Amino acid sequence: MKDQSTNRSLSGKLNWTGLDIRSFTMIATLVLIWIVFTVMTDGTFLSARNISNLTVQMAVVTILGAGMVLVIVTGNIDLSVGSLVGLVGGVAAALMVWEGWGTIPTILVVLALGLVCGLIQGFATVYLGIPAFIVTLGGMMALRGALLGITKGISIAPMNNDYKMLGSQYLPQVATYVLAAIAVVIVLYSMISQRRNRAKHNMPLESSGKFALKLVVAIGLIAVFTVVMNSYKGLPIPVLIMIGVVAILSFVASQTKFGRYVYAIGGNIQAARYSGVNVKKIVLLTFMINGFVCAIAGIVQSARLNAGAPSTGQMMELDAIAAAVIGGTSMSGGVGKVYGAILGALIMASLDNGMSMMNMDAFWQYIVKGLILVLAVWLDMAMKKRGTAA
Repeated sequence: MKDQSTNRSLSGKLNWTGLDIRSFTMIATLVLIWIVFTVMTDGTFLSARNISNLTVQMAVVTILGAGMVLVIVTGNIDLSVGSLVGLVGGVAAALMVWEGWGTIPTILVVLALGLVCGLIQGFATVYLGIPAFIVTLGGMMALRGALLGITKGISIAPMNNDYKMLGSQYLPQVATYVLAAIAVVIVLYSMISQRRNRAKHNMPLESSGKFALKLVVAIGLIAVFTVVMNSYKGLPIPVLIMIGVVAILSFVASQTKFGRYVYAIGGNIQAARYSGVNVKKIVLLTFMINGFVCAIAGIVQSARLNAGAPSTGQMMELDAIAAAVIGGTSMSGGVGKVYGAILGALIMASLDNGMSMMNMDAFWQYIVKGLILVLAVWLDMAMKKRGTAA
């Protein structure tokens, strides 16, 4: 009884933030990581240049993690995303370098490739009844083999100049400020609309003071991020793409009927069926969306590298899963926020970046990231046990 009372008390203290204990712990972990690396690098870690580089480093994993959230929420998994990222880059490089294709046709082809790969794996999972783990494990190997065959085992470079811009250029400072202003308007409209809807349906509302504090924090974060980006070169294009993907998928997941069905399937698939949800269609669409998102990530990654290489994307599926789970997505399905992938990817990128700046051996990066992943899953399990006990 005492543990349950303590848990309810702590949950109440965090309730005004909209965060659960797990999310709060992960944010605290990120803050601790930043403090340690800032001290150990004499402040270089938090320099505008390094923060800009850090956001670029996390962009591809965040994009992959955002798509992975939808798949995991339905109770499935996709182990092929890393290989698909590599294949997209390899196909794009082969078309541009060997075949002389332009950037736009190439992008359209590789986006279609991502959709088709998602369609095939989703079909095998939902209509043939093969577990997603097996389907996508096979997809991981098959797509990696296709990449090796297309590239003939060599790196293909250089890419078209306008294609390369997607991974290396920055928005002008003025454009960055304009986008920040638009983001502030969207955030204000979204938060105020949600509060009005809750009031309209006689749902509990937080105090005006707490709501105002949330608005100030949200606007403050956007302002700080904008100033930091413009203190270096402006907003990197890969980061802009990352923000766009996360924003669109967050809207789809939280504001559309499709998104509600995704969470319903993950929460209780039988209840979803009895409610008239076309489970097979929804799960198939999540795999197709994930394939499309993987193609976007592959474009950004190959543009950054200015090449299509047979090794691109290796182990990236694990980073994507880790980003989703650390960001609050439950491996048992039904729970998770798309924007949580930003937190997960930021934690892992911060570890990689900080340890590299301190010249630490690479094996420590894997060990620490693995421990944080285990911590995130343990917190998820502990919260479920306490919720069941309550």
